[in-house]
Amino acid sequence: MAIKYKPWQRCIFCVVLLCAVALIMCVCIALLVDKRCSHGTFRRAAVAADSQRCSEIGRDMLLQGGSAVDGAIAALLCTSLVNPQSMGLGGGSIFTIKDKTGAVKVFNSRETVPQSFKANLLKDCPTSMTLTTGSQWIGVPGELRGYEEVHKRYGKLRWSQLFEPTIKLAREGFSMPPLLAGVLKHRLIEPVVKNSSLCELFCNKNKTVMNARDILKFPKLAETMETIAEQGADAFYTGKIGLDLIQDIKEAGGSMTLEDLSSFRVRIQDAWTIPLENGLMHIPPPPAGGALLAFILKLMEGFHLSPKSLIGDEKIQTYQRYIEAAKFANGQRKSIYDPIFNSGKNATRLIDPDFIDHIRTMISTDRTHDDSYYNIQPSSDRMGTTHVSVLAEDGSAVSVTSTINQIFGSAIYSPRTGIILNNELVDFCGRADGMRAGEQPPSSMAPVIFDSRTGETLVIGGSGGSMITTAMALSIMNHLWLGMNLKDSIDDRIVYVDAKNNLRFEDGFDKVVIEGLKALGHKVKDLNYAFNVVNAVSRKGGCITAISDSRKLGHAAGY
Repeated sequence: MAIKYKPWQRCIFCVVLLCAVALIMCVCIALLVDKRCSHGTFRRAAVAADSQRCSEIGRDMLLQGGSAVDGAIAALLCTSLVNPQSMGLGGGSIFTIKDKTGAVKVFNSRETVPQSFKANLLKDCPTSMTLTTGSQWIGVPGELRGYEEVHKRYGKLRWSQLFEPTIKLAREGFSMPPLLAGVLKHRLIEPVVKNSSLCELFCNKNKTVMNARDILKFPKLAETMETIAEQGADAFYTGKIGLDLIQDIKEAGGSMTLEDLSSFRVRIQDAWTIPLENGLMHIPPPPAGGALLAFILKLMEGFHLSPKSLIGDEKIQTYQRYIEAAKFANGQRKSIYDPIFNSGKNATRLIDPDFIDHIRTMISTDRTHDDSYYNIQPSSDRMGTTHVSVLAEDGSAVSVTSTINQIFGSAIYSPRTGIILNNELVDFCGRADGMRAGEQPPSSMAPVIFDSRTGETLVIGGSGGSMITTAMALSIMNHLWLGMNLKDSIDDRIVYVDAKNNLRFEDGFDKVVIEGLKALGHKVKDLNYAFNVVNAVSRKGGCITAISDSRKLGHAAGY
């Protein structure tokens, strides 16, 4: 006999059936996504830092329920040990953050000029690409205030939890990373390390620099981080750590005070959102370098690049246009400044469509020009920095660039705190006529988040000082317009247009293009130091690709 159901029972049955069908469809979609994602990609989240160890520490924070910000901070803390030549607690950073609603904010904790500094300091500026050491170049560190601010707003894990893996690493020690070992043995860097307080960290008992097989430990930094993990950033900015740091700086001849530390504030701004033909690019405003990057990309957008732009003679023309755009960008470097202290200037022209269209008409296809054509005022180039890109499961993203400026910063090590101090005031050299207490120096740092119209989210940034703009512009052009996947876009050899408009080609660059550009009148010099490094994470079609630049021996991590 057929069972008769009451109306309310039939409703419940229908709801259960619909839920079961929906569940089956979700499983099928998930399986299809799994099948579609290629080997080496991820489904949920990823971190791209300078090293595999630090990418994995950042990923582990995400696996523990952490936010994109949690992962980024943990990866940066780790990087301060693995690549201490690039960044650390004695420096500053710029975070570009997209929350799960899609809103994008910039948190700028770059170093500032202390209240007291050497008169006419900029007369001591270097005239070539070299390490500039000494306590007179130290800016007020903002790194930890930056971490604190973004964690308050976006963090999910306990503040102390972010420090735990790095404290353990610093205390127990680890094998000297091959990249750091190579840096320490570099002919320009080794004598700086051996003849400075850095030797306390990186030299053996016989005063020779450590080798790749040696165990590297940071016991004093472990103590400092443990205190900060327990007491918060105030331990650094108003507490005993700050007092110890100031004492070490004064003993090294510096003039920074505890008041400089306690008065430091993070700058919180809306990102500048720049339309490109296939999406929106979110960049940090000046004094960061995002406007210069956008200037180059907007110029190149007008040439309607495609994969065909890299075929035959068209490839030479593509690079000719790019190099001319980069030369015009060099001529605009003095447009990047701290707007709080330069209210009469306006860097927005770098993203003004009329100005960009005008400059594009000045780009020649058959020749180059002398420096005056681009409004170039020769200056020195810079090197250093690190970058971390993070995409979390909820769609939030972090693109953060951090630095102590040049390699090993000021080469001043604080033995009481274990912190290496920056030389950020060097960034005023050749790009400003003076500086004022509290001012941030101009920067090439440009942590970017790009949202394409096809649904891709690209989180990308670079390190390498002056090479950041070149490395990022070429990687983004390669990926968005020239048909390359993310790995090939970053791996592709670059041409760097230096501060004097010389072309410097990375080893392996297309020799036919080099000769073609020489024929157009460009000056070519050797690229002795290839510091261009780009780390990026991209989500597209349900799959995540994460690339840490092989130039710094990096590896990304995700799940």
